[in-house]
Amino acid sequence: MAYTLITANRNYSSWSLRPWLLMKALGVPFADRIEPFTQASNWEAFRAFSPTGQVPVLLDDDRTVWDSLGIVLYLADRHDGVFPADPAARSFAQCAVTEMHGGFSALRNDCTMNVGVRVRPRPMRPQLLREIARLRELFEHGLARFGGPWLAGSHFSAIDAFFAPVAFRIRTYGLDVGQGQAWVDAVLAHPAMRQWEAEALAETWREAEHEAELAAAGEVIEDFRAHP
Repeated sequence: MAYTLITANRNYSSWSLRPWLLMKALGVPFADRIEPFTQASNWEAFRAFSPTGQVPVLLDDDRTVWDSLGIVLYLADRHDGVFPADPAARSFAQCAVTEMHGGFSALRNDCTMNVGVRVRPRPMRPQLLREIARLRELFEHGLARFGGPWLAGSHFSAIDAFFAPVAFRIRTYGLDVGQGQAWVDAVLAHPAMRQWEAEALAETWREAEHEAELAAAGEVIEDFRAHP
């Protein structure tokens, strides 16, 4: 078994963070390959290694596994700890992972991921406020029911990896998730998250569309990224 995980820029690529963080946290070895976003559409270039023209992609010998959820399910068949062993925690984690994968469109659109900045957001749409309230509800429920410090109990699992990009967004835009902030603080302090953040801050790549999305999200009040 020889995995290669293909991801994009640390600063922007929320979908890439999910399997990267999970594999790091569980000690699953892999070769780390970065294919940066260089233009508004990278579809043609990324099609050389990804059937969807998107990242992340996991290469396992002659197999290509695409989509962050597809990769996590593939890993769950091969490695312990991807989902909790406890049936109740496992069910909660699986439902939350799929909810995150398919939902929270306002959060994605209005609070674009940008690890290295802090933003004063523009007035929030009702849909975004509902989604932030749902995050608070989900985080507080997981912590209270399963005892923390992770969302489904004492061990880091796929649910934490899937919401990790949200933790960066919560910090970037100063979003209020109530007592769920305890999980946000825990995941931001995880050694693998700190590694991802350090690599994001060191990047000098800038991609115009991502930067335009950031400008539309609000006023950048701090920028910790290395200068281009």
